[in-house]
Amino acid sequence: MTIQDFDIQVATAQHADFAPMICDEMAESAKARGTGIAQRSPEYVANKMLEGKAVIALHKDGTWAGFCYIETWSHGDFVANSGLIVNPMYRKAGLAKAIKHKIFELSRKKYPEAKIFGLTTGLAVMKINSELGYEPVTYSELTQDENFWKGCTSCVNYDILMSKGRKNCMCTAMLFDPAEAQKQYEEKMKKITHKATLLERIENAIKRRLEHVMAFEFN
Repeated sequence: MTIQDFDIQVATAQHADFAPMICDEMAESAKARGTGIAQRSPEYVANKMLEGKAVIALHKDGTWAGFCYIETWSHGDFVANSGLIVNPMYRKAGLAKAIKHKIFELSRKKYPEAKIFGLTTGLAVMKINSELGYEPVTYSELTQDENFWKGCTSCVNYDILMSKGRKNCMCTAMLFDPAEAQKQYEEKMKKITHKATLLERIENAIKRRLEHVMAFEFN
């Protein structure tokens, strides 16, 4: 089984029937890991599909294989890629990474100026986030939208979060800032341009030196 056996696409209304199965697996997965999760109803997940704010992976036989959705906070200033789940039947095929890349791409397309963040306890997800350009941050750098934090009330670690004044919890906070990413890209390009200019100057200096030596020999 390889990643080529799956079709990873933006979810639509035709995928809404998968919502109950996806929610059940989200809950079972969290229980198996012994970690918390902000629970979502099948209606909530189906609505994300209707809005075009979700990605679903389907096996070539039509079985759902993975899922992830977009949430927006603080009037669209912040975006979260939430609910990443892979059907146990299809794990170890690279689906989580492929889905994360697809939902990140969709988020950047829909909300190009928004900061994209995530809270996770999974090392694999942290690694994928790092590859996409996320950086570990403090909770204070995330959205302060109360509706976002209300979503944590169904998490088994909610009491820990509140006891620490929402400053930290069991999850690691990670953030992709498009403005910072653009700044880093421009600095990188500036360094490349500087190196290219320096190499050109060295090449020209060598060329002039050779021309001088050849002229001297002929004279």
